[in-house]
Amino acid sequence: MAFVKNLFDQNFIQYASYVIRDRAIPEIIDGFKPVQRRIIHTLLKTDDGRFTKVANVVGKVMAYHPHGDASIYTALVNLANKEIFIDKQGNFGNLYTGDSASAPRYIECRLRPITKDILNTNPSITDYVDSYDGRDKEPVAFKAKLPLVLIMGAEGIAVGMSTQIMSHNIHEVIEAEKACLRGEKFQLFPDFQTGGLIDCSEYKDGLGKLITRAKMDTSDEKKIIITELPYGSTSESLMDSIEKAARNGKVKIASINDYTAKNVNIEIKLPRGVYVKDVVDSLYAFTDCEKTVYCNLLVIKDNMPVQMTCTEVIEYHAKQLTGILHDELELEKAELMEKLHLRTLERIFVEERIYKAIEEMKTEAAVSKAVKDGFIPFAAELIRPVNDDDVEHLLKIPIRRISLYDINKNRKEVQAINARLKEIARLLKHLVDYAISYLDGIEAKLDPETFKRKTTLTNIQTVDIKTVVKRNIPLKYNEKDGNLGTQISGGTELLKVTPFDRIIYVRKSGIYSITESPDKVFVGPELRYCGFADKESLAKILFTVLYRDPETNYVYIKRCKIAAYIMNRDYFFAPDGMEVLHVDTRKNFEFTLNYMKKPKLKVLSEKFKAQDYLEKGLKALGTRVASKEVDSVSVAESK
Repeated sequence: MAFVKNLFDQNFIQYASYVIRDRAIPEIIDGFKPVQRRIIHTLLKTDDGRFTKVANVVGKVMAYHPHGDASIYTALVNLANKEIFIDKQGNFGNLYTGDSASAPRYIECRLRPITKDILNTNPSITDYVDSYDGRDKEPVAFKAKLPLVLIMGAEGIAVGMSTQIMSHNIHEVIEAEKACLRGEKFQLFPDFQTGGLIDCSEYKDGLGKLITRAKMDTSDEKKIIITELPYGSTSESLMDSIEKAARNGKVKIASINDYTAKNVNIEIKLPRGVYVKDVVDSLYAFTDCEKTVYCNLLVIKDNMPVQMTCTEVIEYHAKQLTGILHDELELEKAELMEKLHLRTLERIFVEERIYKAIEEMKTEAAVSKAVKDGFIPFAAELIRPVNDDDVEHLLKIPIRRISLYDINKNRKEVQAINARLKEIARLLKHLVDYAISYLDGIEAKLDPETFKRKTTLTNIQTVDIKTVVKRNIPLKYNEKDGNLGTQISGGTELLKVTPFDRIIYVRKSGIYSITESPDKVFVGPELRYCGFADKESLAKILFTVLYRDPETNYVYIKRCKIAAYIMNRDYFFAPDGMEVLHVDTRKNFEFTLNYMKKPKLKVLSEKFKAQDYLEKGLKALGTRVASKEVDSVSVAESK
């Protein structure tokens, strides 16, 4: 048994780790989940500037992704609809209506050139590992120059954790990264492709919540046109929620039609006598026209899931950007130095006719030594000593090229290399300025119309459902069968309620419960009390309870208020084992104790006033009214 338990624990931990790191949570370095990274890697590897069938791309991605083609296809369509990395051709679905994309054999895609500006794919900087079958290499994570996790957003459910990252406007993210590099303050708020309105007062830098609303045109008092959708909604899902609210009588509409195509256009016509001002609040209260979205910025950082803020992500990427640019400059510098070394070797090899020294040599070793010895007088001009690879390079120069060697061309090339090396040295000393100018260059390549802010920031006063809905549902009590509720036939109407009201009802036994307006609940005969259970109502109700101890037959009185409770739970006003004789909510009333007949007992009844007793806590014991055994209690009716 212990072996099975250990095996289960070990396998579960491995499974959880795999789902968290390799499927559900994005990597902070490049903002991608593994399937997205493999799609981009495949497109980079096969990019020739032409469109390719999505089905073909999916097949090639399967060489890296150990899951089915359906997950790759879905991820590719979603990634393409972000409009950043992939150009689309064909029907990739409609974000507004929720219509799905065409089959992968009918649609095409290609990589956008800006992808190579944002992602570093150089193996000297980006780490590559074997693919799952060992036949190829794939990147561990691209070194991204922008915080893509904030630009694209992400949703994912892993084992024991989830991530909900809002998408942000790419221009605003770049400006925030530039401000961070300059040491200035910055603030980011989400931006959604479907537009709408958002209130970010409780966004808490990516770890709070948002209130999002549909944008409505209410210029016509008899018609509402929804022109932008709240986050997470489609025109179809929004219409469904409105139609459901209308069927339940919460929203009054005459008709609703969806004309959404390239732009959102949902038309709601109102019935006679109903105007826009009467309906808008109900739409926000009872439909998906208003939604609350909870955010959780969870990413993989250093191979572990970590919760971060937007500010921390920007700071991380600002540091990563300068690091990438530094590595790229150093790599370019090393390549240019090598190129400069070879050009110097070629010039000296030709100008000083070192190649003449190898004419009489008969072995490869002698040839190599002759070339190296020929460069000894010119060692001061060389960047590094001559090695065997250099000799091999020089010996491959054709005779025709030696005879036509252009010294001026060589000098111009050397001058250009030296000028670039000087520029690199300057950039390395001013990395922050270089990083800012690099971000300016990326931003200049973005289409301003495609990437303009679509979601409007505003302050939203949320609609309290209780203030919108009217109390017009009768709550009845049928004394014959002991049922209480809004869905019972016959009986006496006690209150007018809404589905959101909380109701307190006290049974004959002295047991009370607090529930939402019940459809039908059995409370038994002789319902003692029924009323509203909101805090304001309960604070005004003073319960007076008369109960008897079955062992002594003494009667006690307790006056109390209900300050706290748990919904749908039974409570007892009196201590356990006591018999509740009466429950009253009047502040002032008289009651009479009728004593048990006993020898020498002359007074058989006695009147008392409830108001003469002090209020106590709900859990306190009652006060004994008289030191005589009580047969019954009679309570005076209200005058």
